[in-house]
Amino acid sequence: MNYNETVNWMFQQLPMYQNQGATAYRKDLTNTILLAKQLGNPEENLRCIHVAGTNGKGSTSHMLASILQEAGYQVGLYTSPHLKDFRERIKINGIEISEDFVNDFVAQHRSFFEENNLSFFEMTVGLAFDYFKKKKVAIAIIEVGMGGRLDSTNIITPIVSVITNIGFDHTAFLGNTHESIASEKAGIIKHKIPTVIGQYTTETKPVFERIALQNEAALYFASDNINQAYDSPLLGNYQYHNKRTVLQTIQVLRSTTEFQIQEEHIANGFMNVIKNTGLQGRWQKLQEHPTVICDTAHNVDGLQIVLAQVLNQEFKQLHLVLGVVNDKDLEEILPLFPKNAVYYFCKPNISRGLEAETLKEKARTFRLNGNVYNSVSEAYEDAKKNAVTEDLIFIGGSTFVVAEIL
Repeated sequence: MNYNETVNWMFQQLPMYQNQGATAYRKDLTNTILLAKQLGNPEENLRCIHVAGTNGKGSTSHMLASILQEAGYQVGLYTSPHLKDFRERIKINGIEISEDFVNDFVAQHRSFFEENNLSFFEMTVGLAFDYFKKKKVAIAIIEVGMGGRLDSTNIITPIVSVITNIGFDHTAFLGNTHESIASEKAGIIKHKIPTVIGQYTTETKPVFERIALQNEAALYFASDNINQAYDSPLLGNYQYHNKRTVLQTIQVLRSTTEFQIQEEHIANGFMNVIKNTGLQGRWQKLQEHPTVICDTAHNVDGLQIVLAQVLNQEFKQLHLVLGVVNDKDLEEILPLFPKNAVYYFCKPNISRGLEAETLKEKARTFRLNGNVYNSVSEAYEDAKKNAVTEDLIFIGGSTFVVAEIL
C-alpha cells in the first residue's frame, strides 16, 4: 500500500476515537503493553515529558518542544488529534514523520494489529515511540490523548509530568466532578517523578497533593510560582496560563536534569513556536478586512475564554461559523455563545459530526439564529460573502471544523 492507502486502512479498520467516539475508547492498557512488548519496549529508551490536562495540552507541548529545540536538542513531539494529515501527530524538530516510515511500520505489524484488535490510538502511540527510539531523540514531549490513568501513552516513565488544568470534558469516561476528572488526569503522576500543575481549584488541589504524596513525587504549582513576560505569536488569552505551565516545567528540567536551557532559548522558543513546531488552530488569524479568526476550543472551559476574547474585539457585525461533534453537551456550550451574531451552522466532515439542522434547531432555543449549510467550506464562503470589511468572522466549535478551513 502507498501512504494514502495505509492511512485510509488505519482510519477504516481500527477503532478511532476521532471518528467514532465512545466505541473506540479502551479502558485499560493491556493492548498498549502488548504492543510495546512486540516493538521491544521502545518507551524504555526514551526520555519524556508527559503532558495531560483538559485544555492547553497541545499548546503547552508545542511550546516545550520549541524551547528545547532552541536549546539545540533533537525533540520528538507526539500530539493528537491532527488537523489535516495524520503525520502531524508525530514530529521531530517540527518535521513530520515520513510517509515511508508509516507505511513500513503498518506493513510490518499489520497482522499483529488485526490479531489483537488494536485501536487506532494504541497503534499510533506504538508508532510514535518506535519512531522516536529509532531516531534517537534527546527528549520526547508526549501529549495524553484522553484522561491520563488509562491513556495509551501512560506506559512511559517521564522525567517530568505536567497537568495543565482540569475542566469538564469527556465526562462519560472521566467522571462528572472536578475531583474525579483530576484523579484520572493525575494517573500520570509516577513514583518520585516531579510533577507540574498548571492551574488548580479548591476541589482539584487536594487530589493532586494526595496522589503525589502516595508516589513521593515533588509537586510544583505553576500558578503560584511563575510570572511570565515572554512574547509569543500565540495570541489566545488562555496562553497566559499555558506559558506559566511551560516556564515551571523548564525550571524543573533545569534543576533536576542535565538539560542546558538558557534564557535566550526560552525567549526564542516562545517567539518561534509556530515556525519551530508547525502549531496551528490556536486563535489563528486567517485574514483581515474582514478579520477571520479560528480556534479549536470545544469544551466549556476553553470556549468561555475564547468567546470572551471574541467579544473583546472591535467589529461591526460578528459572523460565527459553528459546527460540533454529536457527543457534545449542547445544553452546556450553546449558552456561552453571543445572541447578536449571525450563525452559519455546519457539520464537520467526520462520522461523529452533528447534523447542521439539529444544531440549528437546538441553537434556536438559546436565541442563536442563522442558516444551515451542506459543508464547513460552504458556510465559511457564505460568511465571507456576507461580511463587510469592519466585520469579524469566527470559526470554531470543534477541532474538525477548524481543520476543514485550514
